[in-house]
Amino acid sequence: MRPSERLADVLRPVTLETKVNRYAEGSCLVTFGHTKVLVTASLDEGVPPFLRGKGQGWVTAEYGMLPRATHTRGRREAAQGKQSGRTQEIQRLIGRSMRAVVDLKALGERQISIDCDVLQADGGTRTAAITGAWVALRLATRYMLDEGLITKDPILDQVAAISCGVFEGVPVLDLEYEEDSNAEADANFVLTGSGDIVEIQATGEKRGFTRAEFETLFDLARKGIGELVELQKAAVG
Repeated sequence: MRPSERLADVLRPVTLETKVNRYAEGSCLVTFGHTKVLVTASLDEGVPPFLRGKGQGWVTAEYGMLPRATHTRGRREAAQGKQSGRTQEIQRLIGRSMRAVVDLKALGERQISIDCDVLQADGGTRTAAITGAWVALRLATRYMLDEGLITKDPILDQVAAISCGVFEGVPVLDLEYEEDSNAEADANFVLTGSGDIVEIQATGEKRGFTRAEFETLFDLARKGIGELVELQKAAVG
């Protein structure tokens, strides 16, 4: 029995609340169970120096956890003067995931910055952030189309993410913290709406895992992401 009493292939309750920030071009408050992430998408005129004059845009991401997002208070990384390796790895993953489904040339020389702030963490913060980031990005690009800043829709597909793992010998979908911290193996899957693989991060935590177990995890991920994609569609209208 899972701690939440969910079946192995059942997601936690997921919500995607849009337009939660009055200033950002796109915003989404995403919840996966007790995990809550506030995501905003902000439009900036201009691109990083390495892209100037190339006629294309850029999508980048930043990720952070509020001091009391977990059981004990953590220090703000800004107060420490540097980001942790984990933070850098996650925000790069979010950026890669968004760029995988965006026609950067259609943006022109503009940048969309995705900010993902974890309000409360109970496992799966990166997967929740990616799923909510697409919603915020979709709303930001819709704003650009409505305002006549661009003439071609830059969004090529949806993208969402989910965690899966082997907990007490059983492959399960969407790990909460208790499962994540005690998993024998865990993985994060990032897939497009059409089912293409953007990225898979899989680790044997307490033992190696078999190909059959991996394929079961992959099947669970595809089921879960299929459900997330439908929730994204409903959120953006």
